[in-house]
Amino acid sequence: MTFRVAFLGTPDFAIPSLEALHKAGHNILAVYTQPPRPKGRGHHLQKSPVHLLTETYGVPVFTPQTLKDPLEQQRFSQLQLDFAIVVAYGLILPSAILSAPRWGCINVHASLLPRWRGAAPIQRAILAGDQETGVTLMLMDEGLDTGPMLARYALPLTSTTTAPHLYTQLAQLGAERLCPTLEDLAAGKCQPTPQPTEGVTLAAKLIHEEGQLNWLQSAETLERAVRALNPWPGTWFDYKGTRIKVREAHYVPGIKAQPGTIIDDELTVACQVDALRLIKLQRPGGQVLSSKDFLNGYPLPKGTRLLD
Repeated sequence: MTFRVAFLGTPDFAIPSLEALHKAGHNILAVYTQPPRPKGRGHHLQKSPVHLLTETYGVPVFTPQTLKDPLEQQRFSQLQLDFAIVVAYGLILPSAILSAPRWGCINVHASLLPRWRGAAPIQRAILAGDQETGVTLMLMDEGLDTGPMLARYALPLTSTTTAPHLYTQLAQLGAERLCPTLEDLAAGKCQPTPQPTEGVTLAAKLIHEEGQLNWLQSAETLERAVRALNPWPGTWFDYKGTRIKVREAHYVPGIKAQPGTIIDDELTVACQVDALRLIKLQRPGGQVLSSKDFLNGYPLPKGTRLLD
């Protein structure tokens, strides 16, 4: 069974789902993505990953600033879609867009709804120490990730799960289940289920300031931050006017010392509870180095106070 579909997505996370639709032979009539943005030192306009892939398919690409324009809504309606697939698109869909496809707009969301509705579900799940997360395919409504669910697929989270690895896992999982879910919905084998009213949490957009490591927090909290917030916004601490990025760290239990104090020659820093061993670090403009190589060029001996 093939369908007339439009795809709305922007970052790398959306790529596997778009590829799955193309591989399954569905008639992709249009792709909507965010407009090119200035990036890099030269601030050159750069097309989104979804935009670049779509050009290889020969499918029309649209990059409107908003979908509230009646002309955009008319163009979308004239596609006579069976489905619109939405994966990390980045624009609010008004009711005229949501109601245009025959079977509605289907969203691939990177959490087990209703937990972590919103912009940063992958990072928030790690930051919170969740034991599992997953992907929810839902029929969209006008709320923020509030629509009825079509399917949920869980993945375990471990003490070593990082945001980039989880990002890839969930993107692939959502893509694998997308086409079977469309077929089941069209065949009447899948009924939308309202989300539970309990357990709702919001995955607020990440801000740069969240990356600063505060030694007055527990080491477990900081270790989760390192795993969740790299590569963006990154995690760091400031020492004598230098911002030092922490790319990898390990939680060391059973340590009691003054928070912010380096307690050994392996860059283990005491926290409010337990300690954090810094494994990979980076100075401004420098390479990511192991703690041993980092200390060769930037001594931080035992007893150094990072809070002073």
